[in-house]
Amino acid sequence: MHCWMLWLRRHRPVQTCCAQRSEYNVVAPACILVVDDEPRSVEVIARILREEFEVLSATNVEQARALLESNWVHAIFCDQRMPGTSGVEFLAEVRTRWPDIVRMIVTGYTEPDDMIEAINQAGIYQYITKPWHPDQLLLAARNATQLFAMQREYERLSLEIRLAPPVAEGRLRQQRERVAGSYHFDSIIRTTASPMSDVCRQAAKTAIFDIPVLIEGETGTGKELLARAVHYASQRSAGAFIAVNCGAIPDDLLESELFGHRKGAFTGAHANRRGLVEEADGGTLFLDEIGDISPAFQVKILRFLQEGEFRPLGTNETTRVNVRVLAATHKDLRAEVRAGRFREDLYFRLTGMVLSIPPLRSRPADIHVLAQHLLDAACARHGRHVRGFAPGVMDVLVSYAWPGNVRELQNEILRMLVLAESDSLGLDLLSPMLMGVEPVCAAPPTLSAPEPVTHASGSLQERMDALEADVLMQTIARCGWNKSLTARELGLSRVGLRAKLERYGIVPNAGKKSLQKGNS
Repeated sequence: MHCWMLWLRRHRPVQTCCAQRSEYNVVAPACILVVDDEPRSVEVIARILREEFEVLSATNVEQARALLESNWVHAIFCDQRMPGTSGVEFLAEVRTRWPDIVRMIVTGYTEPDDMIEAINQAGIYQYITKPWHPDQLLLAARNATQLFAMQREYERLSLEIRLAPPVAEGRLRQQRERVAGSYHFDSIIRTTASPMSDVCRQAAKTAIFDIPVLIEGETGTGKELLARAVHYASQRSAGAFIAVNCGAIPDDLLESELFGHRKGAFTGAHANRRGLVEEADGGTLFLDEIGDISPAFQVKILRFLQEGEFRPLGTNETTRVNVRVLAATHKDLRAEVRAGRFREDLYFRLTGMVLSIPPLRSRPADIHVLAQHLLDAACARHGRHVRGFAPGVMDVLVSYAWPGNVRELQNEILRMLVLAESDSLGLDLLSPMLMGVEPVCAAPPTLSAPEPVTHASGSLQERMDALEADVLMQTIARCGWNKSLTARELGLSRVGLRAKLERYGIVPNAGKKSLQKGNS
């Protein structure tokens, strides 16, 4: 008793009325109920806890029950042995009626059976034995109220999670509508009379039918952009659009990328991995540059297209998927079939409909609107403010052949924007290639070759020496006097080459040297 009496003298609580607390405290302190049949013990515990908490006191179970029914209690300190109803029995009732309240037993008896009963029956959070220290009570109260707060936060988050699906679905729907609007056929920049308008009309009619589509066109014409427009105009628009560049991945990696693999299927397969085909289930799989895959992999793609199933690497289990396949190529697949480089049966599996995108040089009327659109997009992306193109620039853009199509035009516009120092893009910013000027490449410096050693007369050995010296001089001059390259070309070691060069007196820019018989 002496210990806690000294603590009370040092930590005498400041008496604050309820009106003052509600006026100055934004967040009300946590409420703790103390239940003990000894009034003195209740008073001491209450005085200690009032330092930080709102405290309610009860000397019997009936008072405690009434306080719980009319107050918001966070935690309970309850004595174990009380007349009538024990602390464990009372806390078991609290557990049933007010399960969120954190329950703690304070007792001077430490029988193992009582402790086990308290934990199992009443769900006791902490078992505090007498004599206790005031700091021990405060620490237990802080932990209990923090646990209560975490339980309430968990319940709040659980409620939000239950209510979240409608909100998430609404946001997802808005995002899909925004993406679909970005890849609509009308978003493909063109003029009314453009050849692209006919292609877009065919694509729009094809989109609603769940058939494979092959998109043909030169590099940079916008084949993937058209494929995305087909996807978002189809009944699979809610599904995923998965694009894979078949020409950029080797066959062994492409099979794993498309069909997935199981752990241990090959070196480096440390875990199971879903393939892109499975990721696209219910949506669209876009196979870009399909004409670049090898004949061996064409067979695997054909089986997947025929059966709608595949086997991940490292397993014999067959997986079925429901995907729509769109393919694109810059090659003439009909010519590839005739040449035997592309399977005819695979070609007909891919060509439920063929859409051919014309090159940019076939639609010069689109260049003006495309250039302005690309300039506006580049200005917005890079924070530049440019009024437009200077006179004469558009004439050059329209007259150019654009072998790289829209992608090359985009790069040219970006280059002009980077170099621009005024509010308009002038002729001086155009690439030399567009102006009909071939770029000047600095010629590599040439090293003068020594004159060949010739001997029209002399003994056989002298003539052989002259011929060997001639070969040495011509070779080392062609290799830029790089002895390593010269030795490798002639099949000599560097030591052997150096000896021969010294023998014949061959040095850079030495010109014709006379052979000295004595050097041999």
